[in-house]
Amino acid sequence: MENRIVVDTNVLVGALLSGAQGDNREVLRRCFRDAAQPLIGTTLFYEYEELFDRPEPLANSPLSYTERQRLFSAFLSVCEWVKVYYLWRPNLPDEGDNHLVELAVAGGAEVIVTNNVRDCRRGELRFPQLRILTPSEFLETN
Repeated sequence: MENRIVVDTNVLVGALLSGAQGDNREVLRRCFRDAAQPLIGTTLFYEYEELFDRPEPLANSPLSYTERQRLFSAFLSVCEWVKVYYLWRPNLPDEGDNHLVELAVAGGAEVIVTNNVRDCRRGELRFPQLRILTPSEFLETN
C-alpha cells in the first residue's frame, strides 16, 4: 500500500525551479512511480492551477510553459480526488494552509509534504495520525 500524501504547492514550486536533482522533484517522482498516492481536492486544485498559470514565480524554471502544463496534467493524472465535506479549521498561522489539513484528514493521508513545516505544525487542532514532513524528511522515512 502506497503512502497517501498531500503535496503542498511549495513542493511543486521547488520541483519546477530545481534542476533534475532535489528532494522536491523526488517527491513528484515517487508519485509518478506509485510509491506515494497524492491526494487533491477542490481548493488545492485551484491553488495548483493558479500557480501553473502565473509566469512570475516560475520565471526561473528550466521548463517552458508548455512543459510545465504537461507536467501539471501528468501530476493530476496520478492524484486521487478527495471531496472534503467537513471543515476542521485547525487554525494554522496562515489561514490559507488549513485546507491542506482538511484534505489530508478527509482523504486518510499519513503525511503532508511541505517546505513550510513550521507553520503547518502549529495548528491548534492536531491529528496524531498525520505527520507534517519536509520533502527530505518524507524521502528519508519512505
